[in-house]
Amino acid sequence: MKFCSLCGGAISQHIPSGDNRLRYVCTQCQTVHYKNPRIVAGCLAVWEDQVLLCRRAIEPRRGYWTLPAGFMENSETMLEAAARETLEEARARVCDMDLYTLFDLPHISQVYVFFRARLADLDFAAGEESLEVRLFREADIPWSELAFPTVGRTLECYFADRVAQTYPVRNEPLEALRAHYKHDKKI
Repeated sequence: MKFCSLCGGAISQHIPSGDNRLRYVCTQCQTVHYKNPRIVAGCLAVWEDQVLLCRRAIEPRRGYWTLPAGFMENSETMLEAAARETLEEARARVCDMDLYTLFDLPHISQVYVFFRARLADLDFAAGEESLEVRLFREADIPWSELAFPTVGRTLECYFADRVAQTYPVRNEPLEALRAHYKHDKKI
């Protein structure tokens, strides 16, 4: 950031009075411009014994499978963001949404949140950010072709929880993902 979005003044980095972190501060109007973590919201959309996955048409991880998800926009709730992203990426409508998994990824300043949801119908198709969209049974999940460890872990939790028909909200630390996915250097 070089210029203030409010007055156009030059930006410098320093620790503002009463704060404890470097911030972008306007040298003219003294506005502090915070850079905060971004929230990625999505859905684990289910139809009977199958889950909906999208093959990514964009980087990062183009061509790999993922749950429909994306960055939350201003003026929307996490629930609204997850439903919107599912509609955009998979042209799918969801209902009965419940918070399911939450992952803090401080090293990339992101928080991932997935809602367990039911597909409203079988009317889905690839959106602009997807090459294809399909329903998968557990035995057919392309585990080695999943885009992100957060997606793999959410699916693992779901299939384990489905056996007992109990779906607790899971908030797993980054260390658990790293231990579980030692081979993935992108975590």
